[in-house]
Amino acid sequence: MTITKLAASLLATTALIGAPAVAQTAPSTTAPSSPSASTIAPPDQGETQGDDSNAEALQPGAADAGEVPLEEVEISGPGAAAGEGDEIVVIGRNIPNPVRATPEVVSVLSAQDIARSGDGDIAGALQRVTGLSVVGGRFVYVRGLGERYSLALLNGSPLPSPEPLRRVVPLDLFPTSIIASTVVQKSYSVNYPGEFGGGVINITTRSAPDEPFLDIGFGIGGDTITTDNLGYTYYGGGGSDLTGFDDGTRDVPQALASAIRSGNRVVAGANFTEAEIQGITAGLVNSPTTLIQRNRAIPANGSFDVGAGHRFSLGAIDVGIIGVGGLSNSWRTRGGVQQAGTRTGALGDPDAELLASSDFRFLSTVNRAVANAMGSLTFGLDRHKLRLTSLFIRDTLKEARISSGNSFDTVSPSSLRPEDTINNGLTSWYERQLIDHQAVGELKFGDLSVDLRGSYAKTKRDAPYERNYSYIFNDAIEDYVNDLRSPGQFAALSFSNLDDELWFGALDIAYRLRNLPVPTTLSAGYAYTDNTRQAIRRDFDYFPTSSLPLPVAQQRIDFLLSDANVFLWNVLLRETTGGLGSAAYDAGLKVNAGYVMAELQPASAVTVNLGVRYEKGDQFVTPQTLFGEEPANATQIRRSYWLPAGTATWNFAEDMQLRFAASKTIARPQFRELAPQPYRDTDSQRTFFGNQFLVDSQLINLDARYEWYFARDQILSAAAFYKDIDKPIEAVAVNLGSSLITSFANAPKARLYGLEFEGRKYWPLSNWGIGGMLGSRRLVTIGNYTITESEIKVREGDTTITFTSQPNPIDASFVFDTSQKLRLSGQSRHIVNMQVGLEDPNRLSQQTLLLSYASPRTTARGPNLTPDFVERPGVQLDLVLRQGIRLPYVGNEVELKAEARNLLGTGYSELQRLNDSELIINDYDIGRSFAVSATMKF
Repeated sequence: MTITKLAASLLATTALIGAPAVAQTAPSTTAPSSPSASTIAPPDQGETQGDDSNAEALQPGAADAGEVPLEEVEISGPGAAAGEGDEIVVIGRNIPNPVRATPEVVSVLSAQDIARSGDGDIAGALQRVTGLSVVGGRFVYVRGLGERYSLALLNGSPLPSPEPLRRVVPLDLFPTSIIASTVVQKSYSVNYPGEFGGGVINITTRSAPDEPFLDIGFGIGGDTITTDNLGYTYYGGGGSDLTGFDDGTRDVPQALASAIRSGNRVVAGANFTEAEIQGITAGLVNSPTTLIQRNRAIPANGSFDVGAGHRFSLGAIDVGIIGVGGLSNSWRTRGGVQQAGTRTGALGDPDAELLASSDFRFLSTVNRAVANAMGSLTFGLDRHKLRLTSLFIRDTLKEARISSGNSFDTVSPSSLRPEDTINNGLTSWYERQLIDHQAVGELKFGDLSVDLRGSYAKTKRDAPYERNYSYIFNDAIEDYVNDLRSPGQFAALSFSNLDDELWFGALDIAYRLRNLPVPTTLSAGYAYTDNTRQAIRRDFDYFPTSSLPLPVAQQRIDFLLSDANVFLWNVLLRETTGGLGSAAYDAGLKVNAGYVMAELQPASAVTVNLGVRYEKGDQFVTPQTLFGEEPANATQIRRSYWLPAGTATWNFAEDMQLRFAASKTIARPQFRELAPQPYRDTDSQRTFFGNQFLVDSQLINLDARYEWYFARDQILSAAAFYKDIDKPIEAVAVNLGSSLITSFANAPKARLYGLEFEGRKYWPLSNWGIGGMLGSRRLVTIGNYTITESEIKVREGDTTITFTSQPNPIDASFVFDTSQKLRLSGQSRHIVNMQVGLEDPNRLSQQTLLLSYASPRTTARGPNLTPDFVERPGVQLDLVLRQGIRLPYVGNEVELKAEARNLLGTGYSELQRLNDSELIINDYDIGRSFAVSATMKF
């Protein structure tokens, strides 16, 4: 079904909400922010809000029935250098490949690699790296291990996350315009934090340029599902929403803010009179945040970025300055099917099948606005360097969503009959913001090097006016109704915010001993991390003090919640905070760590890196009570670990070497996995809920890798890896009535192992006798393949604590189905990346075809021993064209880029299968996307 047909189908049901005769009986007294209208028009007038002529209110009659050589790679962070702890900067054409020079198993994504793939953010670029896959376009999985097992650093320093669901920062926040290089280290070394499972992703931002530059770029794009097609929106804050900054419309009203500050539950009764609650309810912004409108032609995506840098001398001091900024606005429409259900029959029953408990079609449009800015100041004196970096990123999502379908209540089948159709509406606004300040000092005193790093970062996430409402079709009157009291008929409202702060400091010292029989470099260091989080969520619904007359229950949502109904029918705001979980929680993680490490060269062709790290962590999640109730149990995890690691490299031939690595590492639960608070994920539309009884995971890691550098910047490699995981944390789905909730539980044991293959080869066309215009070009072939196996182990007597069993342990086989082989969540058996293209080494001219494939992977354990939820990412085929041209007369170079993504039209599919039955957990089209951009270089 196409998006247009799906939208028309959903709108056909939505259009029945609010018949003209009754809609006019209770016009809203809340004026919209549009300067062109002071009231919401009756449905028969078809008025729209805002200045978009394509936007229409959803109302009766609104719908129809129907690579160039690597010249510089900069890697900044702890122990980034080979041998002496120096920063690796590879400049010139006779320096060995940086992957070869490092003592660990790494993959390097240079600025040239990023440019060739044309990806707009670092998450997209990283999916081209061997063994990496990107889930949800935002979170990187290394060797099949979820983002919770991967550590993301910025210039060697950790970052807090603005995501309530994760402690790991989403990598789609980082535009590639600010990135100099990215290193993925897959074998552990003790100078990195001990939370290491799949690998460390160290993002290095741009620093002092070699030459002054000024780049100005802009781009436009869209996709076949969204652009110029039918989608949804709502007025919100009007035109300012396009910038990602609210104009104040969504501020908490003064009356509600005062009531919240009182410390009492906001509900009519002992603490607030009915008249006071009426005033609070009427003070809410109604129509601009509630009324979903349709836009017949969703706009195209647009972006603008600028970057400038300069390098100069102040006496003996070398000074570099760089500034980068950008703005982008994009739209994304998704429409498809979501189901949930349960099973019949016992485990192993060949006749067992899956039965749907809910079946909905949905259409959602998200408008995303991103603003970013980065400034860097570098001072160099002899071999000493001081680097100051500040980064600002603001990412705002505005969503409007309608779903229509059936919900079959398995507890009370009579309350919602299968033939009853439910129509849900949702509007939301999410502001994510990251501010990071860093200082890095690199001091060189002969054989002694000292690195100092310090940073302060703060992220926040505000979600005001999250609205959700539901109507049910009434057969007797052939119309949708919402009496705000009956099962499945409601209007809910939430305000939430999250603040996350992180202080970090580190000292690394390395000294090269030259007089020993065995060349040795000794290193030691200390790191301190203090990450704190405060999160609060206030939930409300609208509840009339008596039953509403049927004509009132038929009104469209903004009329139903209008001031007239507030005072005439006592439709009152009622706080439901804490109905499921805690309204607020404080969380923190404080880590003190120290390490010692030695790099030895016992033979001319052998290098050995040995070390041990001591790490003491104190993690807590403390639920807060707002109204004097007994708070939920707090979580306190205080553990100390000795984490050894060693790597041996044998350079047995001039252009070949072998690496062997072994280590012990840990993975701590993330805040969201521990916090007993519900949260709706905008990507999957699922509600997540933490488990306070999770414990740390411990890992044993083994790696071996063969590398053949047969020509400059060309490589053939093969690697094997094995991981043994004690107490891995898995996502587990739970059915609560007809609602599906995802929580977490420790599995007893798991193991993961696999092979990686990587190759990069350039083929000059002149060697094949091709001349003329193509004679200066070369064929570029880059590819990698990873095969991974994993298995969760459950033995007799193993127990776990789940969301539904807490605080009591239960038999682990009740959660992890021992009748079948269970893979770790997020692990694809096969990952393939290929790049084939033409490029001119002497000027900017590249034409690249990129293919990515990831085989099916588990997203969550199925509820009540039903089969796992399995995503099928499939094949994605992209084409990126880059061409540099010189403008006549002025001589400036302009880089032109054209992108065509997902040419095969691969969609998103997440299914649950049992024998011959199937449930569609989440399925929608993604479409093909196209974009063009131009960057002028001055």
